[in-house]
Amino acid sequence: MTTVKSAERHIICEVRGKTAHRARVEELLLELVGPARAEAGCLYYDLYQQSDKPDTFYIIDGWTSAEAVAEHAEHPNVTKVVEQLLPLLEVPLKVTTSNRVSDPD
Repeated sequence: MTTVKSAERHIICEVRGKTAHRARVEELLLELVGPARAEAGCLYYDLYQQSDKPDTFYIIDGWTSAEAVAEHAEHPNVTKVVEQLLPLLEVPLKVTTSNRVSDPD
């Protein structure tokens, strides 16, 4: 998919779960990956776990535009998972949005 890099949006979402709920937090976050990758406008969507703080996860994803990000945020799967996830978190979700400034290659 060809996009104009200045229109792309790249997201880092930090998710810090409560230790007692680590496995469930991971399970819920994994439920986001497949459906998000299938959404129109998704460039990539990956889940990471911090090596030295295993209760902390990062969703790192890229979208073709701000509109694609907005549509993703309203996707029924996202709203369902986030509703279940919020009570299991140590702190609120931290979402950082950025624009690509370098060439992808």
